[in-house]
Amino acid sequence: MAPHELHVVSLNVWGIKWISTHHTERIREIGRQLARSDPAPNIVGLQECFSSADLQAVQEETRDILPYSKYYHSGVFGGGLAILSKWPIEESSMTGYALNGLPWAFYRGDWYVGKGFSQTRIRIPADEDGDEEVVEVFNTHLHAPYHPPPKDVYWTHRLSQAWQLAKQLRSAVSDSSVSLVLGLGDFNSRPLSMPHKIIERHGRMKDAWLQLHPQSAAEEPEGSSIIVDIDPPRERTSSIEPAADLELRRPGHHIPTVRAAIEDLGMTCDSGYNTWRWSKPVRKQLKKNAVIIPDETPDPRAKRLDYVFYADGAKSSVAKHSPGVQGWTVGSAKVGMTATHPTLNCSLSDHFSVEVTLVRAANNEAQSSRQSHSADGSDTSSHSLPDKSTSPPQGDTPKYLSVSDYSSILSHITRWRSRQQQQRRLRLGHLVAQFFIAIGCLVSVWFSPRNFVSFILMLVSTLGLAAGVLDGIQGGLFVSSELNALTEFEWDVSAVLDRAGAPPAFK
Repeated sequence: MAPHELHVVSLNVWGIKWISTHHTERIREIGRQLARSDPAPNIVGLQECFSSADLQAVQEETRDILPYSKYYHSGVFGGGLAILSKWPIEESSMTGYALNGLPWAFYRGDWYVGKGFSQTRIRIPADEDGDEEVVEVFNTHLHAPYHPPPKDVYWTHRLSQAWQLAKQLRSAVSDSSVSLVLGLGDFNSRPLSMPHKIIERHGRMKDAWLQLHPQSAAEEPEGSSIIVDIDPPRERTSSIEPAADLELRRPGHHIPTVRAAIEDLGMTCDSGYNTWRWSKPVRKQLKKNAVIIPDETPDPRAKRLDYVFYADGAKSSVAKHSPGVQGWTVGSAKVGMTATHPTLNCSLSDHFSVEVTLVRAANNEAQSSRQSHSADGSDTSSHSLPDKSTSPPQGDTPKYLSVSDYSSILSHITRWRSRQQQQRRLRLGHLVAQFFIAIGCLVSVWFSPRNFVSFILMLVSTLGLAAGVLDGIQGGLFVSSELNALTEFEWDVSAVLDRAGAPPAFK
């Protein structure tokens, strides 16, 4: 039966095999908590689920409410994306990002897992009074920053990924058979950052949390502007306050408490409540008993990186013009999965989930639904939809970024291209140098007075030439491929910039 409410969950499960601590136990408990959720989720998007066995473990716990699932294969080790659904999955695809990290940064792993976005079409059967609903679900995990700017060398890659995803989101929104488009995942970007704006404006999407809390974006500056100073170590007292060791120097910005960061700002990552952000000595105490963090503890490190974006599909947009019918709106939103493992006392992941209820009903029914969500306020991190006048309609979202935003993207592309062109020259130069060094070593073997010297020369020749060939392949093949992708990205942005700056009649 086509629902009037849709309950959506997105969670980064931190399921890196052999690296993530208590990996198996946490994944199983995530499934159990999903099964006990009230309301029960209808669609769940998982990130960093790098094993189909992990998805199977979750599905074994949620089979009664989420009988359908899909694990997405990509790259060398898999992109870590998975979907669970109450309704059958009609179609699905996995698209890799054109720019996705660097192969020589093997210690990061982003290039090897083949990050991208999954696209899943879910068809909800019709009820007696209405048509069937088609929901297009996009799930993704963008490249991690690893360092704050200006050391964030992957910023251009993340911009490209957001742009590539936004194009597909916009296409889905225009599909006449689609009622609702969802964009879930760990976007590794702050609210109102450039990737966030690309998804909202270029992708024609709305951030579900900001629909309820538009003021929350003003409380959290873009990640690139945050500077964290670490105080000198000091002796801890019996009151464990992990976040108290950090001070955030943000002129004009209030540092939220751990409770406010979750309830008011929707921060899902690096929360002071999350045990994986605590120091090792504090985490060791969890083996004996749980550690209580006071709700008023300052939490300068918390970030909102996980999102549920949504938009009416073309089918819903047409239906909205019918008397008494409206599109999808946000009924409630909360940060979930904050409870710890019942026996290990650790958080279930290094991220908390974002959980959103979308409502579709006639105007009077929508107001009644919002009131019921407000009355059902047992979960303090749940929020009801304010009056419609405070929730901007989808049409209010600007169609384009500002000209300065497009210019900023193009300048980042130019700088990254220059950097990678230098990388190509250096790596190809290394190949040529190693070729001549190898020849020199082989010639020297003829004049070597001792066998062990000959062995060393042969070893240096072999290993050096192997390293040079590997560097040459990366510089000659990978970097060339990346430069081509950058050229396509640049052309696309330039074309949109031309339209954005054109007179309205030509847009």
